[in-house]
Amino acid sequence: MTRLTATGLVALVTCASAASAEDISTHVLNIATGEGGGGVPVVLQMKEGDSWAEVGSASTQDNGRVEGFGITAEDATYRLVFDMTGYDAFEGDPFFPEITVTFDIQDTGRHHHVPVLVSPYGYSTYLGN
Repeated sequence: MTRLTATGLVALVTCASAASAEDISTHVLNIATGEGGGGVPVVLQMKEGDSWAEVGSASTQDNGRVEGFGITAEDATYRLVFDMTGYDAFEGDPFFPEITVTFDIQDTGRHHHVPVLVSPYGYSTYLGN
């Protein structure tokens, strides 16, 4: 039988809230190999009037994921900017050195997972969960 101590409960609550339901997460998946794209710098920006403000940044983990940017998403337009020059799985310089994905959040009560599926000469994205 396993006992949950007060310290264990704090750790459990911390892990459960690490990727808040209101946060934004992403991942890079190489569809040519089926592997996550590690080491890709990603910037999260929010539209403010006619300009963009950086609200978070991270590099993808070895599994290609960014679990969150430590924000509470607002009803706003965001974009993720992936610096694909930081991804060395493609031979030579990438055809798409930067991938920008712009999306609009209207439901701030849900988690928004916005992955990018990449190959040497193409990419796609979708709203995941």
